[in-house]
Amino acid sequence: MSPMYVRRCIVASVVAVLAIGSSTSALADDVWPQFRGPAMNPAVEDNANLPETWSTTENVEWVADIPGLGWSSPVVWGNKVFLTTVDAAGNFERPKEGLYNGRGRPLPPDVEHGWIVYCLALDSGDVIWKKQVLVGKPVASRHPKNTYASETPVTDGERLYVLFGDVGLYCFDMDGNEIWTREIEFRKTQLNYGAAASPVLHEDKLIMIYDNQEESYIAAYDKLTGDETWRTPRDERLSWASPYIWENELRTEIVTTAKNRIRSYDLDGKLLWEMDGRMSWACIATPFAADGLLYLNSGYFQDKHRPVYAILPGASGDITMEEDQTSSDYIAWYQPEAGNYNTSPLVYQGLYYSVLDRGRFECYDAISGEQLYSQKKIVEKGRASFTTSPWAYNGKVFCLSEQGDTYVVEAGRKFELLHTNSLDEMCMSCPAIVGDRLLIRTASKLYSIKK
Repeated sequence: MSPMYVRRCIVASVVAVLAIGSSTSALADDVWPQFRGPAMNPAVEDNANLPETWSTTENVEWVADIPGLGWSSPVVWGNKVFLTTVDAAGNFERPKEGLYNGRGRPLPPDVEHGWIVYCLALDSGDVIWKKQVLVGKPVASRHPKNTYASETPVTDGERLYVLFGDVGLYCFDMDGNEIWTREIEFRKTQLNYGAAASPVLHEDKLIMIYDNQEESYIAAYDKLTGDETWRTPRDERLSWASPYIWENELRTEIVTTAKNRIRSYDLDGKLLWEMDGRMSWACIATPFAADGLLYLNSGYFQDKHRPVYAILPGASGDITMEEDQTSSDYIAWYQPEAGNYNTSPLVYQGLYYSVLDRGRFECYDAISGEQLYSQKKIVEKGRASFTTSPWAYNGKVFCLSEQGDTYVVEAGRKFELLHTNSLDEMCMSCPAIVGDRLLIRTASKLYSIKK
């Protein structure tokens, strides 16, 4: 028995202890407060009333038209659904689905835009309130698939916090009254792709990250007043990943990924640990934790090194591994070619799932990192591309393509594609799961899907 095998068994035991009392799945109740849900790992407890098949008419409770463009996800608190959009008239390039090497638009659209926040009723889709926070011509360009409303809001049930990329932060009460506003100074991004990282909340702090080509930083704001409480510069230029608040057994930390370094900060913005993960050139996937481990990855499809790391709590300093290592004191396991490009992965019932941007599906043991299967086609005919991250419930993993088709895969150690649900319109937003409803945003609509 090799020393490495013994060590992996010890790591697995430690993680199992850490996981006591925790659950990989979250309860799908009436709260979906942020991007990818309460734990940023959208695996929810089984609920026979949650829909598993749908179309534009089947199992559709209501459909709300959402004018404008936006890939922000819906967030929910009680009977209120919040999402953002940016509306404009005139001829300019709209996002289009598919796989292509798109440079940013050379110039911003020369037409007036309106940055808008919507509040809809969860039970009907009716508009409760609508607020336009800004009118004007954009100063920043965008990737052909990006929009000016790609960041998902976050809420604590008392206030709604909205980030419009390189425009501003906005705070509203639940009735739509604006409490405070903070302007964000525009910075040039790689290839004019624009901003995309969503903000997160922890106690009294609203935290955002802005990696760019000029002056990257992570910052915290007082959630009641909007005052900046700290700002930490970052030596980064290539990241669109949202920060993650990791509340582990030892402490609470803010985890970020980027091209140069993976970093974790304390709640005052001071560096706790970092590593050179030899990350893919574009870091987009959001970190998350499940059952005691933190999962980090990146994987541009043309890069040879597309890493995934499973991190144990308690690290400090530089924890970079040597190139021939596959684990260390604080890295439980590492896979060199399992990373995602646009999508974020998922841990569900002890298994780590990922859907790659070209429609391949993979599964690993979440504790040991053992590959169970790789590169399974979930699209047999036609073409499909994936930006939306998968979600799971009722023993199934759901993968939504940019073409609007959701491929339903049986959860488990063997791959089985069950069926496909189609909404016939471009999709790039992550859904919200609340009670027995599934909320999916398409290019022009928000669907409430319910048995």
